[in-house]
Amino acid sequence: MKLFTFKNQGGFAMQANRIVLGAVVVLAVGLGAFWTGMSVGQEKKANTRVYELRTYTTLLGRLPALHKRFANHTMKLFEKHGMRNEMYWIPTDDARKDNILIYVISHESQEAAEKSWKVFQADADWIKVRDASEIDGKILEKAPERVFMRLTDYSPGK
Repeated sequence: MKLFTFKNQGGFAMQANRIVLGAVVVLAVGLGAFWTGMSVGQEKKANTRVYELRTYTTLLGRLPALHKRFANHTMKLFEKHGMRNEMYWIPTDDARKDNILIYVISHESQEAAEKSWKVFQADADWIKVRDASEIDGKILEKAPERVFMRLTDYSPGK
């Protein structure tokens, strides 16, 4: 059973076929343009994103306080200020497992990173959290070490 038949309807059948063909062409061109635009946009974004490797060394016995601060507050504040939390690690060797936190956050660009850090450090919520977490004493032994990085062209994450 045929739902539509355009036989014996002369010019109407040809006009309907042209409309359907035109719609298919427009749809195909539109999807192609969308896909190309998405690919170009993602490529540009991947090229400007910077990753920041940070290493924190705590005073003896203060790593749990740092973990608590990050888990309950710092990560949320990073996101609030445009920093993306990527990964957090603790070393497994005996010499560093009790006083080192290593993590990576990412930013849209190097300029965005500098701006985010300035705003973060001046955030009243951050200052309150930092001060409350250090009520029993300072947490960090020294200023965090930091390295800014970009993905290589051959990186699996690209």
